[in-house]
Amino acid sequence: MGSKPDFYFKTTGIGSVPWTDTDKTCSKILELISIPFWPQMVKRSPVEDMNIQFTEGLPLVSINTERKLISVSAEDTEEALVKFYSHYLSDDVDYFSVSRDYAPGLYRQIELVSENPDNYGKYIKGHTTGPVTFAASIKDEEGKAILGNPDLLEAFTKGLAIKSLWQVRELEKTGKKVIIFLDEPYLSGFGSAFSPIERHEVVSLLKEVIDYIKEKSDALVGIHCCGNTDWSMIVDAGPDIINFDAFSFLDYFLLYPNDISRFIKGGGTIAWGIVPTGDSAGQGDLDALYAILNKGLDALYNLGLDKDMVQAASILTPACGMGTMKEEDSEEVLNLLSGLYKRMTSTR
Repeated sequence: MGSKPDFYFKTTGIGSVPWTDTDKTCSKILELISIPFWPQMVKRSPVEDMNIQFTEGLPLVSINTERKLISVSAEDTEEALVKFYSHYLSDDVDYFSVSRDYAPGLYRQIELVSENPDNYGKYIKGHTTGPVTFAASIKDEEGKAILGNPDLLEAFTKGLAIKSLWQVRELEKTGKKVIIFLDEPYLSGFGSAFSPIERHEVVSLLKEVIDYIKEKSDALVGIHCCGNTDWSMIVDAGPDIINFDAFSFLDYFLLYPNDISRFIKGGGTIAWGIVPTGDSAGQGDLDALYAILNKGLDALYNLGLDKDMVQAASILTPACGMGTMKEEDSEEVLNLLSGLYKRMTSTR
């Protein structure tokens, strides 16, 4: 999993925010957050939707921006896949870039951090939609999710992997160590009777993207899932960082003690989604969040894990993205994160 973690409760974000001014948003993040991340400004444009944002360069996709829907177009499938694989197999990373129009926050954050790199710590964080969530959001001509189409599922998984590598290389221009999260909200509640995908398939898809990024870069790769899931499955996929909603699902996460212990002993990091977002926003003040976080930390210490090891392998984040929230509530989330970081580091 790379070098030993040295995070000690540093803070970062998931991605989506409610603000629409690129400069002000990036500056606010740099002011309040210790691991800079770039903002998905979902209210600025529908192309910043978490799925649409990563479609450029992928084969056969047709986008309805008004409804924020992606479908498979009716063009020649074989021809489109041949073109796609010619770029993928030749490592044509730039072909799979995310344009400035689709992600202005990415470009501006890189510019701002590069202007004053000494001010912003060791790390910078990016994010890409994970392959399971992406494929689950796209329907074929019969209205069925692409999860059930092996050829397109394989192509989209490889496409997201090389797009992630492009993003890593852009973020590396800041001189920082890059962290990139695969956002997998679809895996919330995995294992229900309605899930069309098996555990081993999820592990294989995630592992393909993770392994691709790690074989071709020095980035740390995380998986973000903002609901309950099979956390042993996530561990088995091999990420460096696991990000979960610790505010709402701490007790469920702790039902996997052996997997958590194995993950941390192997050099893994827990990103505690400790500040509530969405409908739960405003339900936790600093004292309450401090108590929840320490409950989780104590549970890990009780597994026999070294206290310093656990703290070094801890990042603090919001529970999920903030794109649907009010602006003032989102700023409060970032302020709570900052306050919790200061409290945790003052008692070390």
